[in-house]
Amino acid sequence: MTIEFIWQLPTSGDGRYAAPGVTRRGERNAGAPSPLQAGVSDPRGARPPFNYFDYLHQIARAADLSGFNGIQVRHDTQGDESWIVAGYLARSTRHLKLIAEFDAAWGSAVYAAKNAVSFQRFTGGRFAWQIGHGGDAAARRRQGDAVPDADILPRIDEFITVARGVQSTSPFSFKGRFFEVQDGGFKGPLANHPVNSIYLTGESTEALALSARQADVHVFDAAPLADLSPAIASLQTQARQLGRTVAAGLRIDVLARETFEEALRDARRYRGGAGLPDDAPFDDGAAAFWPGFAQAQTGAHGTLVGSYAQVSAALEAYAQAGVSSFVLAAIPHFEEAYRIGEHVLPRVRAALSAQLQAA
Repeated sequence: MTIEFIWQLPTSGDGRYAAPGVTRRGERNAGAPSPLQAGVSDPRGARPPFNYFDYLHQIARAADLSGFNGIQVRHDTQGDESWIVAGYLARSTRHLKLIAEFDAAWGSAVYAAKNAVSFQRFTGGRFAWQIGHGGDAAARRRQGDAVPDADILPRIDEFITVARGVQSTSPFSFKGRFFEVQDGGFKGPLANHPVNSIYLTGESTEALALSARQADVHVFDAAPLADLSPAIASLQTQARQLGRTVAAGLRIDVLARETFEEALRDARRYRGGAGLPDDAPFDDGAAAFWPGFAQAQTGAHGTLVGSYAQVSAALEAYAQAGVSSFVLAAIPHFEEAYRIGEHVLPRVRAALSAQLQAA
């Protein structure tokens, strides 16, 4: 089994160790106070001559240098646009897959496909999509999307069909409920390029069925392994019935330190700073799965808290259960990319390699 490790980028702001407040490292929002103490002037002025994109560049380079396979550029309605960030980082990374997350209301499937082909051309085929559902009806309306809940997945289905069609076939025609193309398809320099891989999400029966038909990777929300295994089995069974193979992914945060006690201490400091209850899971000698630990900031539904060995063993167990794509994050994203890349990823890869050789 080939395992990929993806590091998430915080497009709307990051935090600091044990500090839950969202900050724009590298820049200050207009009107924000100087980081220097009273009476000390800042020679850079009110707005320093650099910005948050410089910090995202640092995170991407850290992920590249520390052995991650890719980065996921998170979609956040109050953050920088994921496609723009992916383009900015493409030339400064050499090996990383660039996964741009966007919601179902992106717009024209043909225009999105043209963008994707251009990304594929200048990244050497390293671009990928993660298509989300756009939140609840109220959140979608705030973004100008009035499509009812029941139409979200059918629209994604058509979106992917059209996008893949114009990238791979000419002429291409399609008529559906949401998209229509007549004698389309790319020619010239846009033709005959690898179709970008597609990551989908969702826990419902309908979402799993859509991924079985269309996804390359289905990313599950963080959950204990015992709760996740049936969904992975269902996804893979449905895909096999359609003659397809769909990889199972997992979006989960990690808080790993030298010892469990050190990890738990930092976790409690973070929760205390956020005014959240200290409801740490019981230490049974394994990495603790902490539901909703930093969900408000990173979007992950749970976090693995433990020593390097414990967190590595937990990720290894998920891999043995069928997860082959891990989308990880930790606060602060820059420093933690090096920590996880140095102390966790090599352990997981070595253990899985040993098991493969033994088999």
